[in-house]
Amino acid sequence: MPFFPRLISHLARFLTGIEIHPGATIGTGVFIDHGMGVVVGETAIIGDYCLIYQGVTLGGTGKESGKRHPTLGENVVVGAGAKVLGNIQIGNNVRIGAGSVVLREVPSDCTVVGIPGRVIYRSGVRVNPLEHGSLPDSEAVVIRTLMDRIEALESQVYTLQDQLSEVPRRALTPPSLCFTSENNHLADDSQESEVDCSGGTTCCSLKDKDILEFLDGSGIWHLDECSQCSKD
Repeated sequence: MPFFPRLISHLARFLTGIEIHPGATIGTGVFIDHGMGVVVGETAIIGDYCLIYQGVTLGGTGKESGKRHPTLGENVVVGAGAKVLGNIQIGNNVRIGAGSVVLREVPSDCTVVGIPGRVIYRSGVRVNPLEHGSLPDSEAVVIRTLMDRIEALESQVYTLQDQLSEVPRRALTPPSLCFTSENNHLADDSQESEVDCSGGTTCCSLKDKDILEFLDGSGIWHLDECSQCSKD
């Protein structure tokens, strides 16, 4: 690579925070919004009218020579912090969600989210390129489904326990614990009081509530869906 193109690249990085290799190919109407931290590799190709947000990396994998960076089609939107790595083809009109890591080729007219990036089709639903909050969260869907499955299995266990009338209910029911300390830290088992699970109500132990608080912060589960936690 000649000296002057590299000099211009370094000056542009110093002035704008955007690092574009002189060998990269950029189409017409490409817009880099809040470009600090954007990195575009040597053999990367960006199609016409693409929209790239801050912190995006169009990088390579390994130390292979030749074409080793991604190719973006036309009208591609790459969300903030997303990484598109390797010699892969991204189709036209693709939406890549913020923070996603894309390692495989993506067909046209679809949405990619997650780590690693997963293709999610939104049939009949238009996703605005600027509304990243409208993008689907595949991890949240899976976790929510698993939580619902666990709740259903617990309900079946309690039903079976009720049917075994010849065995004392308390001997079959696993101990359920709740908060006793004000700082919400895990206390010793001997210092925690048990929660009455009579009446078919599923209650939460300390560890269960910690999980629910995490899921609640992620928008996957809401604490008010747990009757026992809502009383604390």
